[in-house]
Amino acid sequence: MRKGITILVVDDEEGIRRGLSRLFERQGYLCITTDNGNDAIRYIEQQEIDLAILDVRLKHNERGELVLRELKLKDPELPVLLITGYGSIESAVEAMKNGASDYILKPIDNTHLLETVSRYLELNRLKKDNIFLKKELYSHIYSGEIQSQNSEVLSLIKLADKVKNSSVPVLITGESGTGKELFARYIHFTGNRRDNPFVSINCAALSESLLLSELFGHEKGAFTGATEKQIGKFELAHGGTLFLDEIGDMAPSIQAKLLRVLEESCFERVGGTKKIFVDIRIITATNKNIQELVHHGLFREDLLYRINAVHLHIPPLRERPEDIPLLISYYLKKFSKEYNKPVPSISEDLMEYWKRYKWPGNVRELKNTMHNIVLLTSETHLEYNNISKNSLFPSIELSDSKFLTNLNLNTSHDSKERIINLKFPEPDIQQFPSLAAYSETIREIGEREFIRKILNQVNWNQSKAAKILQISRKTLIRKISQYKIRKTENNE
Repeated sequence: MRKGITILVVDDEEGIRRGLSRLFERQGYLCITTDNGNDAIRYIEQQEIDLAILDVRLKHNERGELVLRELKLKDPELPVLLITGYGSIESAVEAMKNGASDYILKPIDNTHLLETVSRYLELNRLKKDNIFLKKELYSHIYSGEIQSQNSEVLSLIKLADKVKNSSVPVLITGESGTGKELFARYIHFTGNRRDNPFVSINCAALSESLLLSELFGHEKGAFTGATEKQIGKFELAHGGTLFLDEIGDMAPSIQAKLLRVLEESCFERVGGTKKIFVDIRIITATNKNIQELVHHGLFREDLLYRINAVHLHIPPLRERPEDIPLLISYYLKKFSKEYNKPVPSISEDLMEYWKRYKWPGNVRELKNTMHNIVLLTSETHLEYNNISKNSLFPSIELSDSKFLTNLNLNTSHDSKERIINLKFPEPDIQQFPSLAAYSETIREIGEREFIRKILNQVNWNQSKAAKILQISRKTLIRKISQYKIRKTENNE
């Protein structure tokens, strides 16, 4: 039984009204019938109608096309099927222009009619679900998680608001975990392209050939393994936004093709010759110094000019400490609600530590820390001594004494000494969010030693190490060769 679905039938022939009513009710639909447009419009105003079937010619020379216009004015999303015994191509085209979903000729084939009705009801349901999900997505994510009282971040939000309704390219820079994709989604889902696709792709996660195919698509037989045609990200993003993350890792050959697309708004699929025109907005992001890449010949200067019409640089969390308590409070409440747990309170010494901690993983690390605390502990009051002794605490190598002796804590001398002498736990290999996220550690021990340490901890499983470091296996192999990292027998 299809409960809650109501179909309106408007036809001046009583036999058709009665027959269609029985047909739809056998399928579990609720059916309302009338022989005139005035009643039809009244029904639309008084209750929710899911689909309407309307005869082109009604009694007293009432024209179905005029009734159609009124119905669509009252409910623009209402699927309306026109039926008539006097069909022509011209009338069908005119009906579609006026908002009809389909055009059906008499005598009516019941099987065809039911299939058509089912298809349009499903399309309308998906459309409503999509609108609802986008509203939920915006209200709960894109507007919610940009939490800041930092003047620099607030100015970035204002700049994003100024450009969100244009098609100007935006370049977003900042360290890993600062929220670059969140800003990209904010621009799209609050701008005038919000009802069109937001398509994202990580340029560092794919090899050059795969990235080329993912971006532009390919024709069947374009290369070995291309058994069917594939639509690329550019086509999928038509009318909307294409977000190119980690564009600093894009190969120079693909940079040239990207520049051409941005200049001409068209491209060909791999292995194809047909020009495909697209209307998209480009938003790019990188955690690298792109000017340095240009200086060393690793990134095209002309492409940088194209993508850098508007530049948003998101400061790292350590440069906006006033946001740390705000974000901690936000995520503790968010995850407590998600897991139906009480929001834990935080001791002064723990909050003071979190405010002074450098958060090398930025907002992503803070978010993950709060998530794990809420999920994995039953504590309703969080204190430094309890949290720091387990793997929920930010696991990073610090100079404990030097750092903690500067804390202005309202604790006794004995308790402070216990904190100073506390040995931070060895980092859990599963908790590394990314290579870039631990840039502070990398600067201290060197990228070579950092990579070597990860490789040893996973027994030189290069695929697993690359996943932990969030780089491609190809990049990892190149770095192993570059730094001449060798596997020792005792893995030390």
